[in-house]
Parts: sequence; C-alpha cells; structure tokens
Amino acid sequence: MEAVNQMKKETKATARPRAAWLILVGIIFIAINLRAPLTSVGPLVDSIRDHLYISNTLAGMITTVPLLAFAFFSPFVPKLARRFGAEGVLLVAIIFLTIGIGLRSVSGVATLYIGTAVLGLAIAAGNVLLPSLIKREFPEKMGIMTGVYSISMNLFGAIASGISVPVALGLGFGWQGALGMWAILSFVSILFWLPQIKRRSDVARASMAHQAAEKPVNLWRSPLAWKVTLFMGLQSMVFYVLVTWLPELLKQQGMTAGQAGWMLSIMQMTVLPVTFIAPIIAGRMTNQRILVVITACCLFIGNIGLLYGSYQLTLMWIIFLGIGAGLSFGLAMIFFGLRTRNAQQAAELSGMAQAFGYLLASTGPTLFGYLHDVTNSWTTPLLLLVGASILILFVGMGAGKNQYVGEGE
Repeated sequence: MEAVNQMKKETKATARPRAAWLILVGIIFIAINLRAPLTSVGPLVDSIRDHLYISNTLAGMITTVPLLAFAFFSPFVPKLARRFGAEGVLLVAIIFLTIGIGLRSVSGVATLYIGTAVLGLAIAAGNVLLPSLIKREFPEKMGIMTGVYSISMNLFGAIASGISVPVALGLGFGWQGALGMWAILSFVSILFWLPQIKRRSDVARASMAHQAAEKPVNLWRSPLAWKVTLFMGLQSMVFYVLVTWLPELLKQQGMTAGQAGWMLSIMQMTVLPVTFIAPIIAGRMTNQRILVVITACCLFIGNIGLLYGSYQLTLMWIIFLGIGAGLSFGLAMIFFGLRTRNAQQAAELSGMAQAFGYLLASTGPTLFGYLHDVTNSWTTPLLLLVGASILILFVGMGAGKNQYVGEGE
C-alpha cells in the first residue's frame, strides 16, 4: 500500500511540471499571434493606400481600428473569463482571429476594416487574459514567464515587419497575401490550445470566481490603477504610431521601401532582448522607478534624433526607440501582476488598462497621419511622440511605486 501511495505522489509530482509546460507552450502560441497581424501592416501602408485609393488618415485607421477594439472590448474580457473560463474565451478568440485575418486580406475597403475590427476583438482577449494566466500559473516565476510571453510576441512582430515587403513584392503575393498568410499561424495555434479546454477550464473558472469574491477592489477609484493605465496607453500609442508610420517617414527621408521595412524590423529586434530582461529585473526590484527613467530617456532621445538628428545616425535613433519600447512594454505587462494580489485582480487591471490605455493609444496613428497631411511635414507629428515620452516618465514614476491597487492609497 505504501508503495502504491508513493507511486501516486510521484505521478502527481511529475504531472504538475508537465501541465505547467503544456500551458506555457499554449501561452506562447497565442502570444506569437498578438503582434504579427498588426506589425505586418506598417511596411505595406503605402501599397494598401495606393491600391484602395484612401488617404493617409484612413490608412492610419488600419492600425487605429484594432486599438479601438482593444479599448471597447477589454473591460468585458475578465467577466467572460469568470463565466466561461479563460481557456474557453481564448479558444474562441483565436478562431475569430483566424477569420478576421482572412477577411482583411480580401481586396476591398469594407472587408479590410471589418476584418481588422474582428482580429482586434480577438487580440484584445489575449492581451487581457495572458498576463493573468501567467500570474495564476507561475506566481513565483512571474518575471521570467512575462519575459517569455513578451519576447514571443515581439519576435513574431519583428519578423512580420521584415518580411511583409519581400512577400508582397518579391514573391508577388501583393499586400493581401502578405497580410493573409498569418491566418495559417493562428490556425495552428488553435490546435495547440485545444488541450487546455479539457484540462483547465472548469478549475480555472472556479479559481477566478473565488478570487473575485475574496478580494474585491474598485480599480476605477484607484490612483495607482489609473497610473498603470496611462502608462500602458502612452507606451502603446508611441509603439503603434512607430509601427504604422516609421517606414513611411524613413522612405521620405531617402530610404527604399525594403530598407524602411527592415529598419522597423531592427527596432523590434532591439525590443526582443529588452522585453525578456526587463520583467525579470523589474520583478526583483523593490520598485521600478529607475527602469521608468531609463525608458523615458531612450524614447525621448530616439524621437528627438529622428526629428533633429543626423540621417547617418538613423540606426542609432532606431535602437534607442527599440530599447525604450521594449522597456515600456515589459514594464506595462508586469505591472498587471506586481500591482495586484491575485490573478483575478490582474485580469481586471489588465482589462481596465487596455480599455482606457488603448483608447488613448488609438488616437495616435490617425492623429499622426492627420498632422502630416495638414502640415505636410513630420515635425509636428514627431513632437507629439516627444511629448508622450515626457508623460511616460511622470505616470511611470507613480506606476513603479511598490504597492498594490486598493491598498494604502
């Protein structure tokens, strides 16, 4: 009997790490779909604009539409997760992501924006729920797991930026094929996530509901939650403006479409090691204010460099922007876990931050394009990013304070 009991204990001990690896693989496969469908657009903006005869303002809306979807849908995602389980919500989201990518790739203005809205809603679910899943499944390794999640997302975002023009022009697939090919990856992710439905859905839903009952917090009245939200929104605005307009800006400074696309890819490749390291370092610090200062300085220098610096030093400005974007994103992601007590609070804070944060961010690409149309210059639009870099410093100093939402405020 003792031998049998010992075998059962060993089996459970083996199953736990195996289960953890299974859900980590699933999280990674979802994460790699959260940036690529968006970052693949930037290098192709001019091709889409010229093919469909739309203005720069409307072209900016291609990136703005998913940000609006993030803003309006994110607050409902934690409620859906409590009712149906985070795993089930994520499965439906990946399915709709595949559908949205396919619709967007059909040649037409209406399908372009409808498909973009659908994939935006799907990505919103992943954005909100993955940080809370990491806190729930890996509470003692939140820094490194957030780093793995972040680097997976940004790696494929960088690849998407770099190969968009070669696939569209070099292989002759056009902008439709370059955007549509990402449906293959999202479909594969469905297959990798299916095992989670059977294994975790009921347990996860019960756990989330228990946590919600145990520690209710009104985030809307929490100054700390609003600082995290503003930090999330400002860093997202800077990132999505750059993803949308950096290639076009660089082309007007003398680069070819391919060179400009790869420059954006280099920026995102710079983001990769930073997004991995930043959460690990942040998780080991008493507070994250020094990282906030470094973040704001890098973004400020990069944007000022694009505006007033030498064209020969463009690569350096791009690297500064990549470091700043990586730090700000890594901090935003880990703030959801560091500033909350449990996974449910993390989901609620993530939903709030992504709702109002992305609503703020959604103004960026369209406003940037509009200012360029009105002034016929990049000076005023780039000053917008310089101002955002300064605001990131102020709100980040509050978000980096060592405390929990709803406590000691």
